[in-house]
Amino acid sequence: MAASQLERPLTGQRTPQPAIGFFERYLTVWVALCIVAGIALGQVAPGFFRAIGALEVARVNVPVGVLIWVMIIPMLLKIDFAALGQVKAHVRGIGVTLFINWAVKPFSMALLGWIFIRHVFAPWLPQDQLDSYVAGLILLAAAPCTAMVFVWSQLCKGDPYFTLSQVALNDAIMVVAFAPIVALLLGLSSITVPWDTLLTSVGLYIVVPVIIAQVWRKQLLKRGAGHFQAVASKLGPLSIVALLTTLVLLFAFQGEAIIEQPLVIALLAVPILVQVVFNSGLAYWLNRKMGVQHCVAGPSALIGASNFFELAVAAAISLFGFQSGAALATVVGVLIEVPIMLAVVAVVNRSQGWYERGIQKG
Repeated sequence: MAASQLERPLTGQRTPQPAIGFFERYLTVWVALCIVAGIALGQVAPGFFRAIGALEVARVNVPVGVLIWVMIIPMLLKIDFAALGQVKAHVRGIGVTLFINWAVKPFSMALLGWIFIRHVFAPWLPQDQLDSYVAGLILLAAAPCTAMVFVWSQLCKGDPYFTLSQVALNDAIMVVAFAPIVALLLGLSSITVPWDTLLTSVGLYIVVPVIIAQVWRKQLLKRGAGHFQAVASKLGPLSIVALLTTLVLLFAFQGEAIIEQPLVIALLAVPILVQVVFNSGLAYWLNRKMGVQHCVAGPSALIGASNFFELAVAAAISLFGFQSGAALATVVGVLIEVPIMLAVVAVVNRSQGWYERGIQKG
């Protein structure tokens, strides 16, 4: 997810600066503007966007591939895998988050997709896109958030060491677990799994960026933590720009479908919202039952509920194409990410007294 320019993942210490930057705070507004711009441009210059869509190598769109790297690598640059050594200091909180991220969230989203997309909302959705919408929702839930969680953690006064170690562990797991979970759930949903494209996507959008980011990170740190932080801060806006440019391209292709059925975006948002509320609530409650400190339970709930939507968008485009319902479903996740996560932060902060009373009774 889009990383704040103000994180300090090197030491795990909080910064006195604001926790969320201008671009991140108004991400929903930028996404909405990209929807409008993309649809308009797609109507004005359809030939241009068809030409961009045709620039593929091994079923990977080259312009989008470049944009995804610009989007993801600066985020992964902030991840310190040395933080894995801190995992044992937060065993219960990390155990809860891992359970939610890898054993609950992808499967609950598949279930919610089946309930809402295939049944409740099916009469109002294009019948030929139902499978694709479900696939997009699965992709959205199959990978936990990578960077924006540092922002949410700061906003709920979370333990920075826990947040850093949890994100590092999730990233390490994602390298090997993303493809099997996606393939399993797509198969259970009776959606054909293009294994070659799926594995290519994992390699291009997870493995290679992780390697590049970690090599680059080591080189920057040789020149000092201050130099690293300065470079990471300058790269932050590039991630947002690359994300928004990708969305303009995507909506230029999706324009006709959205103009014909504008209700689709609102309907796709429903299972995503339910998933966030359910998983964050479950993680928060489990941490309370286990006597975990509030400064760990807060970020645990937020990490458990948030999604690595940049990876989801990239994988959806690679697997199903620009014009697919899967690509559109992942973008809806981007659209509602900031407001819904800020709402979860507010609930976590306001319920601290209730949470800590429960620990004392235990």
